[in-house]
Amino acid sequence: MLKLIADPVPYLLKSSPSINYFTRRDLLGEPLDNLSEVWQQPEVANLLRGQKEDGSWGKPGGYPPHHRPMIATYKRLRLLISRYEFDRKHPQIKAASEFIFSTQTPEGDFRGMIGDQYATYYTGELTSLLVMAGYDEDERIDHAFRWLLSMRQDDGGWTIPNLTLPPGNRRARIIALTGAPAEVILSDRSKPFSHNWTDMVLRAFASHQRWRTSHEALRAASLLKSRFFKPDVYRGYQNSNYWVRFIGWWPNLLTSLESLNHLGFKMEDPDISKALWWFRDNQELDGSWRTSYFPGNAMNPKLEQAERAWVTLRVARIFKGFT
Repeated sequence: MLKLIADPVPYLLKSSPSINYFTRRDLLGEPLDNLSEVWQQPEVANLLRGQKEDGSWGKPGGYPPHHRPMIATYKRLRLLISRYEFDRKHPQIKAASEFIFSTQTPEGDFRGMIGDQYATYYTGELTSLLVMAGYDEDERIDHAFRWLLSMRQDDGGWTIPNLTLPPGNRRARIIALTGAPAEVILSDRSKPFSHNWTDMVLRAFASHQRWRTSHEALRAASLLKSRFFKPDVYRGYQNSNYWVRFIGWWPNLLTSLESLNHLGFKMEDPDISKALWWFRDNQELDGSWRTSYFPGNAMNPKLEQAERAWVTLRVARIFKGFT
């Protein structure tokens, strides 16, 4: 039986009011259903501040013209929706969601994060946020899912099209920086999947009650867990230590387990068990987990203190979900 080194609840209850609320609700089972005490916290007010009339945040600029606002809006929505549980009932979330939908192409992807180029991973991430915000039955969401399925590699996973080309032809980032229209780069489907970018796409499937049961999603999930603790096959985010770096939105062991839990995988699965044992063996004596176990890649002390509680809450939720 897998037993944690220390109970994380006392550590979490001494953290911020928001962490305290979610700990009592999700770990202790208290019947809390009013998020107003969370939504009234100063850090939430800061996230909501400065929204533009079109629903976006951030300064205009980049290529295409909505590039910088799209990135800034994504960063706000990621926290407001996945951390603080806002949804489309809130007028600012509805406005921001419609701004993101305005970047959807006729093909179905959300375009603009890397110039003219496809961004399978950001389309997956944005789709997951929109589903959590309450757009799960919106036809535009189904359009995004169909596009994601059409962009799989032959092995059933996903990568970034640009990465599948020879190094001399990898030009999407340069194109995005120069601000010039460019021919869209198509993926070489014969090349292997990337576990990093498959992780971000699977977040969409894991968030959706209907799409999470698809054969394609479960096949990709099996590919993802088979790569735990291994380096990615592509450059850029390749170091295997990225699996244990829990900062921001980039793929890691925690983000993968969160998706795999929603997709129905069980603790008895050898890959899942191995990952859970890693978290058990690397828990701090006070019950917490650090934001990064990547040597030389930690956050500054002030951010570490604030973010460690959120990481710990997510890990504790995972253990409750799998056990």
